[in-house]
Amino acid sequence: MSFAIAVLLLQDGITNGAIYVLLAVALVLVFTVTRIVFIPQGDLVAFTGLTLTAFETGTVPGTVWILAAAAAIALAMDLMPLILRGRLDLAVRPLIEMGLIPGIIIALSLFAVPREASLLWKMAATLAVITALAPLMHRIVFQPLVSASPLILLIAAVAVHFGLTSLGLHFFGPEGVRTPGFTGPSISIFGFQFTQQSLGVIACSVLLSAGLYAFFSRALTGKALLAAAFNRRGAELIGVSAVGAGRRVALIAGLVGAISGLLIGPTTTLYYDSGFILGLKGLVGGIIGGLAGYPFAVAGALLVGVVEAFASFWASAYRDVIVFTLIIPVLFWRSMVAPHHEEETE
Repeated sequence: MSFAIAVLLLQDGITNGAIYVLLAVALVLVFTVTRIVFIPQGDLVAFTGLTLTAFETGTVPGTVWILAAAAAIALAMDLMPLILRGRLDLAVRPLIEMGLIPGIIIALSLFAVPREASLLWKMAATLAVITALAPLMHRIVFQPLVSASPLILLIAAVAVHFGLTSLGLHFFGPEGVRTPGFTGPSISIFGFQFTQQSLGVIACSVLLSAGLYAFFSRALTGKALLAAAFNRRGAELIGVSAVGAGRRVALIAGLVGAISGLLIGPTTTLYYDSGFILGLKGLVGGIIGGLAGYPFAVAGALLVGVVEAFASFWASAYRDVIVFTLIIPVLFWRSMVAPHHEEETE
């Protein structure tokens, strides 16, 4: 392997690692706050590329109908207890969160995204659809299981993944897609050539990671989520709702998944079931970081990207096997040094 090839592989690894950073951070955030291993995170990434491609061809994306159905189910789940108790005065917030906001997004997707619309507008519509879908999934599937064990939550997450995969095949078909990206001549930095796509991906990843850091260190809502992450019982005692925290982290996970899909779509062919592998690679990065600390998750995700790039050169047929094997020594080491605790009871 020549030095030039090594540099190209390193660039490719860092670019892919920047995507895995976002996925790993989202997975770690959701897990620390809710104890959910959010397997559908990768499906949101794949659905983003498929949704944008549908907008590009002038058709209504299947995710719009998924969003409509999810909003109707979530709204019914919120309103029925209030109707039975005769407390319709408390229905304003569910009507806004589960009805009005998704309804506006659906209406815009149906009537305000023509085929001749600009790419940025289509990206914005895609971002809105995918971001709005995540908290609805949390309301329907995970909120009723808020006191369940991590194993039950994992089973529910896997079930959601298979459900989304089936819906993806139904609405989008088996064909793969690639979305438009950053175009233009390569840029030379310190004598090395970088494509605008790779620089755009890295820049977006850094900006979003910095934005999340500022949100959690400065904003009151972010501090409340961190409190729920570090001590969920203690956070509930001081008024931080576990249900509200779960919805907020699901919203953040949806936003991160949508942005990741927009970034990775131009570099990777996305299929209806591509999200599982992408989500697993982000999960590997999070596991290497311990599923607890965001800086460690970032380092683990970058390592996954670099290993994947070099594995593609040396043994492309076993690339994914090599990447997933990274967690074996990490899990073995943690099982040896980490203390064991009994299952937490509610």
